[in-house]
Amino acid sequence: MTRPAEAAPAPDASPILWHRGADGIVTLTMDAPGRSANTVDAAFVTALTAVADRLEGERDTVRGIILTSAKETFVAGGDLDELIAAGPEDARRVFDFSMALKRALRRIETLGMPVVAAVNGTALGGGLELALACHHRIVLDGPGTRLGLPEVTLGLLPGGGGVVRTVRMLGIADALQHVLLAGARHTPARALALGLVHHVATSPEEMFGAARAHIDAHQQSRQPWDEDGYRIPGGTPGTRSLDAVLPSFAAHLTRRTGGAPLPAPRNILAAAVEGTQVDFEGAQVIESRYFTELVVGQTAKNMTQAFFFDRRTVDAGAARPQGEPPHRVRRVGVVGAGMMGAGIAYVCARAGIDVVLQDVSREAASRGRAHSERLVAESVARGRVDAAEAAALPARITATDAVEELAGCEVVIEAVFEDTALKHRVLAAVEQVVGEDALLCTNTSTLPVSGLAGAVDRPQDFLGLHFFSPVHRMPLVEIVRSTTTGDRALARAFDLVRQIGRTPIVVNDGRGFFTSRVMARYLQEGVAMVGEGVAPWSVERAAARAGYPTGALALLDELTLTLPRLIRAEERSAAADAGEAWVPHPADALLDRMVEGHGRTGRAGGAGFYEYGADGRRSGLWPELSDRLADGRSTVLPMADLTERLLFVQALDSVRLLEEGVLTSVADANVGSLLGIGFPPWTGGVLQYVNGYPGGPAGFVARARELADRYGPRFAPPALLLEKAAAGESFGEVRHRGARAERAAV
Repeated sequence: MTRPAEAAPAPDASPILWHRGADGIVTLTMDAPGRSANTVDAAFVTALTAVADRLEGERDTVRGIILTSAKETFVAGGDLDELIAAGPEDARRVFDFSMALKRALRRIETLGMPVVAAVNGTALGGGLELALACHHRIVLDGPGTRLGLPEVTLGLLPGGGGVVRTVRMLGIADALQHVLLAGARHTPARALALGLVHHVATSPEEMFGAARAHIDAHQQSRQPWDEDGYRIPGGTPGTRSLDAVLPSFAAHLTRRTGGAPLPAPRNILAAAVEGTQVDFEGAQVIESRYFTELVVGQTAKNMTQAFFFDRRTVDAGAARPQGEPPHRVRRVGVVGAGMMGAGIAYVCARAGIDVVLQDVSREAASRGRAHSERLVAESVARGRVDAAEAAALPARITATDAVEELAGCEVVIEAVFEDTALKHRVLAAVEQVVGEDALLCTNTSTLPVSGLAGAVDRPQDFLGLHFFSPVHRMPLVEIVRSTTTGDRALARAFDLVRQIGRTPIVVNDGRGFFTSRVMARYLQEGVAMVGEGVAPWSVERAAARAGYPTGALALLDELTLTLPRLIRAEERSAAADAGEAWVPHPADALLDRMVEGHGRTGRAGGAGFYEYGADGRRSGLWPELSDRLADGRSTVLPMADLTERLLFVQALDSVRLLEEGVLTSVADANVGSLLGIGFPPWTGGVLQYVNGYPGGPAGFVARARELADRYGPRFAPPALLLEKAAAGESFGEVRHRGARAERAAV
């Protein structure tokens, strides 16, 4: 973008460049040397403090200030490398850092002269906090520009005055609901509507022109909250209208967290409320104290590792074969127009790709296309897409019963029923009509991809693309590489997943792969607890306390109780074919009694672990569940054991999958578990949970052995975990090499 004036780097390469024009306007241009983005780190705070000193010393020659950036973004936020490294012993340093930033901003904010933020790109976290300390905020519109305070999604709260200023600007209720607790990333238009910015510019020239015009029109400026008699919108605690609202926020947090160890929302609420009962400076101290508590705690480290570092690693293509050229798809075929196939067709069409949706009848294919029309209509009603896109998106989908219309598709995704013979027939037919370089994919959640590859003549161009339901909402796609999948196919699949806006993880073949297998462990453990005589409501409460979005019994009802029985039958058959012993799970007998003895197959069948009304809504747990299935036994176990059984059984099996080479990346394991199967966010994912457990992997091993002694050998720590514990190591990244992982680099 065009800078407003010539700016020369300071001799010490300061991240903030100073230029005073002949008109007396000082432009402060943030330009961290040697970095692609500006961050609020120690060097930045030092520079900002020096800027405040200079402004105070030269205030008689300064008419106004414009704060902008030389980077493509305004400011990316705080330096997460610094934050994630801080431990309890660093609490004073973290607090002092937060207060030093606030003091520098406050000094500039109270100079009396107009300070304008010319926000030329995304401003998240610390970036928006800098802008909020300015009297007037202008943002340059752009398709990817976002503004917000998303710290809560990393287990943190805004530590640079974001809580204090948004509460005083918007009021406690609106600040909490729209900015702080949601952690939403707003478009410029939405930020304007919320009152976070004052003007949206369409060009850099307009942005800087508006900034100078504001300064010309305001010889002096003060923040609204510094004016005499200013009242916080909506009132403060003790105000009748606010007191009627605040309990609902507390209740919402309780429902949202379910008792899981998520301290950030609690600290945000406390800082917001307590900060309104003191002056501005006192509120800043309160915010920094709550910020420091989170920074030095384990939960924020877990969430930052997973949702920032691990996800960045995954999205950047660490698992993508190097040397393969990037590829964009123009035409995709989807075979099978059920809920999965229709959902896949929709997300492809939404990405601008032409789709051929094929099923056994034109009517079935048309119903699948109608699914996209319904989703688009919902988006129009919510104001997310306009009428033109509402018409264009379904038009990209061709519904047909003719497999021949798949000709010309660069990628075909088979999404028919989970039946090996059926998939073989479909894949063989598809291969006959598509081009010789077409990528062939199967959307299967449990069937080994290497076995399905036998249906095609080009197994090197075949792999699994495991989407999750509902496809239009779930951000993850699990790419399953068979023993014959080539690097070219894997790279093209990775590029397609990124093209449709999804996060790809790459795993090697195995029954259930990663996500389905580890999800099954959670469901089985919940059922096993009921079989032991644990009250079903205790099982579901334990899941909520652990942080799972849905209880094990409720989720199994949604998936149907017949599904795990089908998977079990296939696994038993596979074990017999391989000459291996079959070891039943403690949950098996209870599931059989539910289905065969009581005809309860889940929500779709009208009855499962829960009761359902005529409208299909869950009305409560089956009252006879304990008596019928636990033979009247009643077992009371410590809630800590129940919650950790659910967490440990999934984490331990993930370590086994890493041993077996199905998982090849720690980042894929963590991101896949969080985005695909609902592993609790506070843990940072299945392997970060092991890393962050009290005592690290060694502490995890000790607890696993306790659980194994009490509840069975499925909790016994695998060899790889024992190795890590003995060496005092955590799970880090592993290298991708061929079809299997290099375990030495775990």
